[in-house]
Amino acid sequence: MSERVFCKSDFDYQLPPELIALEPTSERTVSRLLVVGESEYAHCRFSNLPLFLTSGDVLVLNDTKVIRARLSGVKDSGGKVEILVERVEEECIALCHVKASRGLNPRHSVAVGDASVRLQERVGDLYRLVFDKPVYEILAKYGQVPLPPYIDRPLTAIDSSRYQTVFAREEGAVAAPTAGLHFDELLLARVEDLGVKVVYLTLHIGAGTFQPLREESLSAVNLHPERYAMSQQSLETLRSRTGRCVAVGTTVVRTLEHVARTNILDGETDLFIHPGFRFQEVDVLCTNFHLPQSSLIMLVSAFCGYERTMQAYATAVRNRYRFYSYGDAMWCERHEI
Repeated sequence: MSERVFCKSDFDYQLPPELIALEPTSERTVSRLLVVGESEYAHCRFSNLPLFLTSGDVLVLNDTKVIRARLSGVKDSGGKVEILVERVEEECIALCHVKASRGLNPRHSVAVGDASVRLQERVGDLYRLVFDKPVYEILAKYGQVPLPPYIDRPLTAIDSSRYQTVFAREEGAVAAPTAGLHFDELLLARVEDLGVKVVYLTLHIGAGTFQPLREESLSAVNLHPERYAMSQQSLETLRSRTGRCVAVGTTVVRTLEHVARTNILDGETDLFIHPGFRFQEVDVLCTNFHLPQSSLIMLVSAFCGYERTMQAYATAVRNRYRFYSYGDAMWCERHEI
């Protein structure tokens, strides 16, 4: 029998709008956890995670830190400009997404507070902008937390802390590694007390993680490259494990599987994982529920199996789980088809 060829529409599902989590839970670990078995499901709280871990396992977390990447500006012609910093390339240069009436060209100067910004060049869908002050200085003064587009409400004070993991330390992401949002310091301590080793890597998530794929054919999909880094010590801990590799989030999976194939510990990855992919490193995935037709649900389907994944999502909808960045999570062992 020939292997099934998937297309983007195969990863659609119906989600009632009220299941999109617009606010974080009262505490990080009280979110729900759907445990996906071979033919049945367990429903519990994320605080129960240690029940599914054993001594010798290695838990891998993404320690990227979300920057205050959203800026509002005004062109010298008077038009409003919205800037979302995708990547800081040099002290005063950043690759950005830009929304502006009548576009943006090198003749325009954009005022962001007391700073000035100009277009250097277009780079595909992005804009390379030159700032007259250090980018991080401007972000610290005028930037806002870049909540995902489906959280359609004003920012609140709690977003600054809750749209950030408790272990975030490497600045550079414009979106949070959402599976990591469920951990607090106490839960991490409980995990380590079991004899589970916790290691970190960094993948700076770009805004492309929220953008729908344009191509129906998966063979035509090209993801925006994202920067990653992993220490030699983390790699050695992972490779010498006696238990399972438990990846917290799709970003961790992509990084580990990229490193497994390239042996490069610091660089960029545009690895697109979809059904048919053969995993070399990750044994267990802990992840949130993702947008329909997104590259993230395709990765989960490659890991868990397409039918199991779509059934798990249907189960989550029936049981009123909360979806997306501030939503609940699922736990699944590898089940490739």
